[in-house]
Order: sequence, then C-alpha cells, then structure tokens
Amino acid sequence: ISSFQVYIIQVSVGSHQWTVKHRYSDFHDLHEKLVSEKKIDKNLLPPKKIIGKNSKSLVEKRQKELEVYLQTLLVKFPVTTPKVLSHFLHFHLYVS
Repeated sequence: ISSFQVYIIQVSVGSHQWTVKHRYSDFHDLHEKLVSEKKIDKNLLPPKKIIGKNSKSLVEKRQKELEVYLQTLLVKFPVTTPKVLSHFLHFHLYVS
C-alpha cells in the first residue's frame, strides 16, 4: 500500500484567503506545465524528497515551502493568472 501526503495550503489574494489541498505530485504537474508554457524558473518548486518524506517536521517544512511557492507564482502573474494555475487554486469556486 502506497501512502501519500496531502498538503493543505493557505492561499491569499488581496483580502481573500482560502485553502487548497494537493499532493506533491499535483504541485509537480502544475510546475512542469508552468515551466513549459510560461517559462518560470524550474528551480522554484521545492525539491522532491524521498527519505523521511512523511516525518512531521519534513511535512510541515514542505507545506511552508509550497505555500511560499504558490504566493511567488501569484506575485509573478498579478494581472492574468495562467489557466492551469487558476484551476489549481480553485479560482472558479471563488470568482463571483
């Protein structure tokens, strides 16, 4: 049985805040698309770690890194958020 970690990430845009839940592999897929389509820095995403990946301290550290990653992307695309990113962040649930 394969176990995996789901990261609960706090997202902030202006005065709006919400959480998204994704596995690391979801972040990796998003990152690959953004690197190829939007030419973002391929080193922006925190690296995948194999050893001790489910230790509490590593999970908390990675969660913070992934939060910073998403906030960095939002700063990079202040006006027009790429479709793949807006879908990942569930914008469709919050846009009125």
